[in-house]
This record gives sequence, structure tokens and C-alpha cells, in this order.
Amino acid sequence: MAGRMVVGSAALADLVRPASAPDPVGGHRVLPVAPELTGLLPNRGLRRGSTIAVAVGQPRRSGGTSLVLALLAEASRAGSWCAVVGVPTFGAGAAAELGIALDRLALVPDPGPEWATVVAALIDGVDVVVTAVPAAVSASVATRLAARARQRGSVLVPYGRWDGADVTLQVVRGVWEGLGSGRGRLRRREVTVSARGRGAAARPKEIKVWLPGDELTRVIPRTVPSTVARPAVSLSLVGSG
Repeated sequence: MAGRMVVGSAALADLVRPASAPDPVGGHRVLPVAPELTGLLPNRGLRRGSTIAVAVGQPRRSGGTSLVLALLAEASRAGSWCAVVGVPTFGAGAAAELGIALDRLALVPDPGPEWATVVAALIDGVDVVVTAVPAAVSASVATRLAARARQRGSVLVPYGRWDGADVTLQVVRGVWEGLGSGRGRLRRREVTVSARGRGAAARPKEIKVWLPGDELTRVIPRTVPSTVARPAVSLSLVGSG
């Protein structure tokens, strides 16, 4: 399966109802993430009701898509429903390779002008909602969506610039492995992921991790200076990033 492609409000309603049905994960306040990523999150997982943003760095193929997939994988394996909104190039094949259950994955590649309405509806019935952030999202709309996620116990994962997130993750550096002297095949990438946020996540952190992962994560012992300027972000997203 390639995930449930959702087009139109009727299809969205049909999706939200089964996603809202009780399941073994439903009562858990923290959804699991890969062990490699637990050190970046204050609750060592995706706390229901939280907003975990993934900033898009430079260059455009910065590894942000792979980071989003890695965030979803363990929760999906454990039975959670996930949705991806506004990402027409989302790679369902790459998602499946990381263990994301495609039969519990909703894809809304082009929400159109009703983006906020679509995201709000999915928050009502889906455990983890990933959404590319449109260029002109007002602070009031962002605040309302984050508040809705808190009320419904969903995890909102904006992909792009999102002020006020509980935690913002970003791939800041990356080195590919697999190429030899003029030949070979790119197999994986060692990336440095930074985390900054508020409250329990106020102290910036960095870790090094392989994407795709192989449990060879190395945690950087130092913290990132809090005076580091926030990098500019773009809204481009590619399925193989």
C-alpha cells in the first residue's frame, strides 16, 4: 500500500473516524521514538499535545525529510495513526523502509486554501500530524492549531518555520558514506541534529546520528551556545531527503 491518499472533505471525514477508534497506544501520554532520538526530546518521546517542529535548513536537501520519517517510525510501529499534509513529493517507499505502517498513514498532498481546516480535522483523529508550513501562516492560526493539538492529545509536527514550538529540531550538518575513489553508492548519512525549545527543552542540544539509522548514535557532550542565531528556513521538501 502507498498510504491512504485523502482528497476532499468527505474522504477526510471517513479517515478521521477510524483513526479515532481506541487502540493500545491511545492512552499513552508519550509516543515512542527511535532510541537515537530520545536524547533530543524532554520526555524522551513525542508527548501527546506537544508541537515538535522540524526546521528546514540549507541547502535544500538538508536531511529534514529523513528526520521527519525517523520521528514517525517508532510511533507508527507501535500502532499510532500518522498523517502528512502538504507534501506532494512524500516518499511512501522510504517511509515503509523505515517501518512506518502505510495502512495507518494518511497523505493529503495538496490541502489547497483549506490547509488550516484540514490540519485541524486531522488533529482531532490522528495521533501524529506532520504538515509542511505554508509561506503565509499567521501567528494566530499557528497558535490555534497548537492549542487544538494540546486539547486533543495529538502531536503536531510542522515542517518549516514555526514560532512557539515546544521543541524545534534541525539537521545542521551532514556527511554521506558509501562513495569510494570515484565509485560506490550513497548508503547513509551521518547528520548532526540540533534541538532547541522552551521549558524542559530550553537548553540547546546536539546529537550525531546515522540516517537511515543503525543504532550507532553518538551524543555530543557539549551543548550549543544559546546565542547561536536562528537559521533561515525554506519550505521545500523532497521525498528522498
